[in-house]
Amino acid sequence: MRNIALIIVDFQNGFDEVDYWGGNRNNPKAEENTRILLDVWRERKFPLFHIRHDSVNIKSKLAPGQWGNEIKEIVKPLPGEIVISKTVNSAFIGTDLKQRLDEQKIKSVVVVGLQTDHCVSTTARMAGNFGYDTIVVSDATATFDRVGVDGIKIPSSVIHMVNLSSLNGEFATVLTTEELLQKIEIETYA
Repeated sequence: MRNIALIIVDFQNGFDEVDYWGGNRNNPKAEENTRILLDVWRERKFPLFHIRHDSVNIKSKLAPGQWGNEIKEIVKPLPGEIVISKTVNSAFIGTDLKQRLDEQKIKSVVVVGLQTDHCVSTTARMAGNFGYDTIVVSDATATFDRVGVDGIKIPSSVIHMVNLSSLNGEFATVLTTEELLQKIEIETYA
């Protein structure tokens, strides 16, 4: 199990401004569940990577130098933990994430964070395409309401489930926090 990395995507302060992102965020305990996983990874010294979106749009809530760009306190990196900055939806594009994973001979990745339908999904899809055994944790990811191309508002819970359903079995395995922790226990002590 030492070859399973936790990739924490974009849990940044700027996402607390719900209306800016479309309103009505689902999964309010996503950060708490991520913290549970983060504590397990730290305790067992499993590899982990914090991903931060550094928007190139200076007016964005996620632009460098703004409070919104900072990683949320609940999952804040400790000194020495790897923080990778990205400017697009995938944690692999324009970064050295794949190189770091390969150098550590990591075969499996767990992806959590914001937003399910953007950076989490894109990162998980690329991880799956690169050949990593990819897990997305359903209750440690979240998104916001969206307006469809027909102008009708789509609830965040629907956006979340549709995106997880698209990933599951194709690019990744979707598990809950509890299911993942049980899997780790079984495989660690098998």
